[in-house]
Amino acid sequence: QVQLVESGGGLVQAGGSLRLSCAASGGRTFSSYAMAWFRQPPGKERELVAAISWSGGNTYYPDSVKGRFTISRDNAENTVYLQMNNLKPEDTAVYYCAATLRTTREYDYWGQGTQVTVSS
Repeated sequence: QVQLVESGGGLVQAGGSLRLSCAASGGRTFSSYAMAWFRQPPGKERELVAAISWSGGNTYYPDSVKGRFTISRDNAENTVYLQMNNLKPEDTAVYYCAATLRTTREYDYWGQGTQVTVSS
């Protein structure tokens, strides 16, 4: 079973940037997994903020982050990244990395999360 460990969260001012990393270990070859980043703001439900195919050739973003967030992956390093620019206070949340072997966006493996706080 793949293990996922996020890092890179922290406190940043509005307009700033952060880069989250998610290191994978165990399980199948990393390039077998489609990967995604989710977030859960305080008191709200978890939401998908970015997804990337196994090869990195296809990505998805909801309108709320499109143009500000970029997901990428390095299959040689077993790592997926989330570059977040022009951060807003409403981006404050716990950010989770997720993986799936499915062809649908149903994710079976999750990291422990990393806190991102954006101050106004």
